[in-house]
Amino acid sequence: MEAGTWAVVVAAVAAYMAWFWRMSRGLSGPRVWPLVGSLPGLVRHAEDMHEWIAANLRRTRGTYQTCIFAVPGLARRGGLVTVTCDPRNLEHVLKSRFDNYPKGPFWHGVFGDLLGDGIFNSDGETWVAQRKTAALEFTTRTLRTAMSRWVSRSIHSRLLPILSDAAAADGGATSVDLQDLLLRLTFDNICGLAFGKDPETLARGLPENDFASAFDRATEATLNRFIFPECVWRFKKWMGLGMETTLARSVQHVDRYLSAVIKARKLELAVKDDASSATPHDDLLSRFMRKGTYSDESLQHVALNFILAGRDTSSVALSWFFWLVSTHPAVERKIVRELCTVLAASRCADDPALWLAAPLNFEELDQLVYLKAALSETLRLYPSVPEDSKHVVADDVLPDGTFVPAGSSITYSIYSAGRMKTVWGEDCLEFRPERWLSADGAKFEPHDSFRFVAFNAGPRICLGKDLAYLQMRNIAGSVLLRHRLAVAPGHRVEQKMSLTLFMKHGLRMVVRPRDLAPIIDELRGAGGEYAAAARATAACA
Repeated sequence: MEAGTWAVVVAAVAAYMAWFWRMSRGLSGPRVWPLVGSLPGLVRHAEDMHEWIAANLRRTRGTYQTCIFAVPGLARRGGLVTVTCDPRNLEHVLKSRFDNYPKGPFWHGVFGDLLGDGIFNSDGETWVAQRKTAALEFTTRTLRTAMSRWVSRSIHSRLLPILSDAAAADGGATSVDLQDLLLRLTFDNICGLAFGKDPETLARGLPENDFASAFDRATEATLNRFIFPECVWRFKKWMGLGMETTLARSVQHVDRYLSAVIKARKLELAVKDDASSATPHDDLLSRFMRKGTYSDESLQHVALNFILAGRDTSSVALSWFFWLVSTHPAVERKIVRELCTVLAASRCADDPALWLAAPLNFEELDQLVYLKAALSETLRLYPSVPEDSKHVVADDVLPDGTFVPAGSSITYSIYSAGRMKTVWGEDCLEFRPERWLSADGAKFEPHDSFRFVAFNAGPRICLGKDLAYLQMRNIAGSVLLRHRLAVAPGHRVEQKMSLTLFMKHGLRMVVRPRDLAPIIDELRGAGGEYAAAARATAACA
């Protein structure tokens, strides 16, 4: 190589290194390397990503910036990522400057084939229109009643019999994958609520369902896009390679199924005025169809968006809940005591057989304050969606002084937000439901939504939050009232690195019958609430 060429190369390297040194000095996050940026750290911590991010945020007092690609022209915009869990920054991004932080083109591109312009994958006017319609529907009591009906039926005719079978098999030594059972249960429930059809994936024998299988494959293939740069997965899509082929075929299967559902529903709604043939429909799909402003394709996206949001989130939260409760016997005992106290009063009965005869109703579920606190504490430590991100439209400065340039992205770590001593105190890593209760323990006291971000916050706060609590309390209360659960010997509980905080190996648990007699005897002599319940029972008699 000629001397002049060497001089150019050396000058280019020197200029790059000078640029890299200046650029990296302004970054407070994990180590950034020339060219490859922070990718080595991401690869190294692929299996403990959420804990790694939380450790970085604790070290940097809640916010840091890193560069995915250390390349001039990319680093300060597309390659720059601001990671935060500071409540002040979260309020700024999710509420105060909401319009400056949309989902953005990257997110829409990744989920576009599956979710289209549905409510969880859209911005601007498209999102506003769907949000308004959905907000009106989620405030109706009929939707709450519909959810309760679907959940109660699934619990009592499917989940509880399967658990009872496991408790009776081999003297209670047979384990079940509770995460799989809960995924099936919530999938059946959300399909019923979203478009009025029960796929019946939760049944003895755990049958396969073509629609459920296609939906799972489509979701997995969509998440696979996060592994590769956008140019790579778009090329694979164009060429029909790898998981992109799976995605295309699965989406086609899902579309055909939902198209048939929509066609049949339109015919049913068309004859609604004929009392002899009318069938009432209180599902979300029928409610959106009655608006008359959505195309068939848009209606499919409406259904799919609600299925994606409503299935994994509740089932994953419940999986972590049952694991935490099984490892904290004092919390479990308080939950069961509360169930017994509430049922003794509401059903005017001191006999557990009468408590178990009928599903929990709205009034009883609303009184399960400690159970709601335990579920909230679970979501604080193990949020169903551990990380989320936003696109930066225009240059901005966060409340903590961090400058974020247009074109970059912000990742807000929901997982880390629940694990900061500066926000939750020295015991932030402890599972302590009492932090959600009033001093006397009688009332549930919610925390600020920018400290507790499990249901998002601001204009995009989860519309189904109350329905989620309703479903989770019903499932948790019904199971714990009847069964004791313990992690199967040798089973490892680990996080799966995904957009949703699944357990990597499922949750294998041993199921045994619950003996309520000791708790009832204890409560009879304890006075207080149970004594009041006993007096109410006597009055009923």
